[in-house]
Amino acid sequence: MSAQQLKQDSPWRQYICLACGLIYDEELGDPDSGLPPGTRFEDIPDDWQCPLCGVTKVDFELFEKPAILACDKGTVFNRQPGVVIVGAGLAGWSVAEQLRQQDAEIPITLISACNGDIYHKPELSIALSRGFEQSELVRESGVDAAQRLGVRLLPNTLAVGLSPALHQLRTTRGSFHYTKLVLAQGSKPALPAELPAAVCWRVNTLSAWSGLQRALAKGSSRVAVVGAGMVGCELAEDLARAGHQVTLIDRDNTPLSALLPEAAATRLSSGLAKLGVKFLGGQAIRAVEPRADGSRAIVLASGLSIEFDQIVAATGLVTDNRLARQAKLDFNRGVVVDADTLRTSEPAIYALGDCISLDGKPCRFIEPIKHQARAIADAVLELDSEAYAHNAPVIRLKTRSVAIVLHGLPSPDGHWRMVQEDADGLIMEQVSGEQVISRLNLGSPNQSCAA
Repeated sequence: MSAQQLKQDSPWRQYICLACGLIYDEELGDPDSGLPPGTRFEDIPDDWQCPLCGVTKVDFELFEKPAILACDKGTVFNRQPGVVIVGAGLAGWSVAEQLRQQDAEIPITLISACNGDIYHKPELSIALSRGFEQSELVRESGVDAAQRLGVRLLPNTLAVGLSPALHQLRTTRGSFHYTKLVLAQGSKPALPAELPAAVCWRVNTLSAWSGLQRALAKGSSRVAVVGAGMVGCELAEDLARAGHQVTLIDRDNTPLSALLPEAAATRLSSGLAKLGVKFLGGQAIRAVEPRADGSRAIVLASGLSIEFDQIVAATGLVTDNRLARQAKLDFNRGVVVDADTLRTSEPAIYALGDCISLDGKPCRFIEPIKHQARAIADAVLELDSEAYAHNAPVIRLKTRSVAIVLHGLPSPDGHWRMVQEDADGLIMEQVSGEQVISRLNLGSPNQSCAA
């Protein structure tokens, strides 16, 4: 049998991006990037880029789900306190995976406000233009993942109270005692008063994305995206590529103003405009008014009124502090955790992901989660391990019109300087004192400036 025949007959493999967690499936390929279904990983060109974060294939590794290590007697877990995890997003499931890889029998209970299905949240901001359905975004059902890992999953269950002295978590399905508790609650959209939840979509969960997708399925719609941060810019481009008439509205004069200097923000705005996205900067929203035909009018502070079929809010995230407040956990824009162990101010409670803060800064990036989960699993199981080392993740905007990569978080006190600029892109550095604290590379998806 020839080598080519062996390749064709071998099972399809999956490869995971070490930077953002995207999984490349050989069976599905990546048609939007020119890789038809059935493209083997070794046949991918070396300059192919991850469609989510822009790294190349050298930053991917073979992805294999761990074998089931849990003992078959799942009912034993239910009668012991063990580890209780609140939240079934990527953070919660990552902790369950890490615990189970190192201990086959420790009882694990996972409390989820949704059905617990596993999906990759960053994909939501590029999924509409690719024509995905909700089922295609689910990597593994919550039921299957729980069975694979020997985890007791309680879907559609809300955590309503926490008593550290009793080691007790209260939920809408009763109370649960724990030996260790892990908070992986994520964060929720921060909506200003002028944008009531009833009048706008918030694309922060798969179910919310699915609702927007169904609402837009009838054809081209007039869509307002309020908030020109990372998610807002990515959604605006995705909606435009899906054939909708998109207006991006922000209080600041330029998109991504908290991260980008004016020269870069101007290029981003131009790239979005080429796709048909209209940017309204320096505009505060005064109110949203319903119309008889089902549309809604956004009334700006200037008095201008604009009608839209759908409104999407991308106005930032906030951590729900209810459990932390009841348990008297230290809280500062998120649950305060020890930088080395991710332990909260209560010794038996840990936290990770979107719901935590380090040095007063929320930690809302995907890349650190796998390292945080490993650190928590080691601490819970009392294993010797290195302390968790938090590094500022590389920020990659998932806009295909203009590729943007930021190394290091910019500071309001820093000074931007141009390193290189040409027709294809630019490179800039932000300096604080004599130290370079951030580096920006902006260019087209297939071209970038060389330093």
